[in-house]
Amino acid sequence: MTPSDQLQHDQFLRLFLEHEASLRVFVRSLLFSAEEQREVMQEVAVVLWRKFDSTLSSESFCRWAFGVARLEALAFRRDRARDRHTFSDDVYELLADTIHDQTEHLEAERRALEFCLQRLPEDRRRVVQAVYLSGGKVEQLASQLGRSVMALYKTLHRSRLLLMACTKSVLLREEIL
Repeated sequence: MTPSDQLQHDQFLRLFLEHEASLRVFVRSLLFSAEEQREVMQEVAVVLWRKFDSTLSSESFCRWAFGVARLEALAFRRDRARDRHTFSDDVYELLADTIHDQTEHLEAERRALEFCLQRLPEDRRRVVQAVYLSGGKVEQLASQLGRSVMALYKTLHRSRLLLMACTKSVLLREEIL
């Protein structure tokens, strides 16, 4: 593999992995079985790699990848149209549009929440991360911190309120809400 091929390969992998989770949710919304979803995701990855343009920005790649995923899911469905338990193309198009719109909104919410989490006071951020990101138990954490369980729940409640207000403010500022 030449250095320029390696560079293109690396760029593709970075962009694909950045958007893979959203693509999986999108494909999952259009197909029913896990096997169908895996098959379509494999085909989407192959098509994206074959037709990859290294000049695409992250946002352009995302839009393009969703379009490819939609077409691949529809092609998969058409190939299996003999099954009488399928939706019409109109229903699939409506589902695809709805899920795509929701995915963009959820991604904006995730970015806003990450921003707001960084703005929390350090002690509150550590508590939130210990409970939500690490899957820690409140009782265990309270014991480790030498605080009562109720005090820790109150800290979490206040932190959630701050995060909700901040996230809403960021989304309003970006005109997403």
